[in-house]
Amino acid sequence: MATVKLMTDAEAGTIPEVKAVFDDIRETRGSDFINNVWRALANDPEGLKRTWEQVKAVMAMPGALDPKTREMIYIAVSAANGCGYCVHSHTAAARAKGMTDQEHGELTQIIGLAAMTNHLVTSLQVPLDPEFEVT
Repeated sequence: MATVKLMTDAEAGTIPEVKAVFDDIRETRGSDFINNVWRALANDPEGLKRTWEQVKAVMAMPGALDPKTREMIYIAVSAANGCGYCVHSHTAAARAKGMTDQEHGELTQIIGLAAMTNHLVTSLQVPLDPEFEVT
């Protein structure tokens, strides 16, 4: 259960700043669907706008990484951070962008492996090899 009210479209329509963001989300995504995360964030119109602008700039604008890869990275980070909502929403987005069952399976294996080896290296406090220093 959310800790804040999820704003309806009717309520959003009475707050120009929220309506503008909802309209931009719909236009950018080519869909009438507004996720619950945006409906929750709408309780803070400035925070909603700031968050949407960041998400739009990173996830919706052309760049070196293709949209499916971006979504798959988002899944990995969301799993590492324990955000079930984000794991589900970005898995759906990655599938919509062409992620196959095989790719999803490999992704989850990489996430699990990275988590395990990260914990091992952290617990052992293994010093970084000089060859891996980024210059």
